[in-house]
Amino acid sequence: MTTTPLSPVDLFASALHLCPDGDVRAAERRMTSSDSGTWHVATFHVETDSDVHADHWEMHPHAEEAVCCLTGGIRLCFRPAAPGDAEEVVQLRAGTAAIVPRGRWHRLELDAPSDLMTIALRHGTRLEKRTDTR
Repeated sequence: MTTTPLSPVDLFASALHLCPDGDVRAAERRMTSSDSGTWHVATFHVETDSDVHADHWEMHPHAEEAVCCLTGGIRLCFRPAAPGDAEEVVQLRAGTAAIVPRGRWHRLELDAPSDLMTIALRHGTRLEKRTDTR
C-alpha cells in the first residue's frame, strides 16, 4: 500500500499523473511522456500565444485530450485536413472545454490571458513546427 501525504498540490507548478495502477502522483509537467498508460492533468496560467506554443501543432496518437478554459478565452485551432482548406476553430470561454479527437493535429491561440487545464495521455505526443504562420 502506498501512503500519500495529505497536503495541497500547486496545480500551476506540477501536474497530476493518473497511473494505470490507480495511483495519483504530483509530478513534473511534460509535453510528452514515455509512461504509456499515465494520464496527465496539467493547469497553466498563460499570458501570450508563445505560452501555448501557438507556433507548433500538437497531436496525441493514443487518446483524446480535454482542453479546459478555466478563465479568460482561447481558440482551439485544428490543422486543415487538405492543403488549401481553412483551419477549424473552436472558441472556448471561461468554464468551457473541448475534446480534441485522437490523432488530430491542433494548437491554441489566446483571446485573453487565461488559466487552462489539459487532461491528456501524453505517451507518443508529437509536436511539429508550423510552416503556415501568417
